[in-house]
Amino acid sequence: MGAAVGLARSIHLVSAFWTLGLAVLIFLDVAGRGLLSSPIPGTKEIIQNSVVAITFLQLPLAIYTGSMLRTSIFADAVPPSIRKLLRTLTALLGVAFFIGIVLSTWPSFLDAFRIGEYEGEGALRVPTWPVRGLVLMMSIFGAVAYLTMIVLDWQGRLVDESAAPNSLGGQR
Repeated sequence: MGAAVGLARSIHLVSAFWTLGLAVLIFLDVAGRGLLSSPIPGTKEIIQNSVVAITFLQLPLAIYTGSMLRTSIFADAVPPSIRKLLRTLTALLGVAFFIGIVLSTWPSFLDAFRIGEYEGEGALRVPTWPVRGLVLMMSIFGAVAYLTMIVLDWQGRLVDESAAPNSLGGQR
């Protein structure tokens, strides 16, 4: 379990540095447009693919740390046993969602890889298969993370109702 959370943290760190790199790229593109009347070619394509990639890179850690969007008004009003059932139901919905993404992404990933699909014209062409593959892998990781959280919850091994053991410094 600790290895999966550690991997999720490492992947999250990659997404943080990627975001920093995008910020620098955007700054340089805007500066190039304003000062030199020469934008950086392909900036739009890089950014639009990167936003999707960064979002999916952050999902596993969000699941393990209980940071996914949720509403606590209803959950706070029911007994702990019902909250556990609600957590299980929402995690199963998360598993189904990510499996749906895997099933729908797999054919398009294979096609993009096979034909060398890209976005952009001219100076910079950005291949789409790496982002499609990343969405595929992170969706598998997300489904596994939700399944892991269900098992840990029913074993009573969560630090609290929303975070996996050892994920944020809880019980060791």
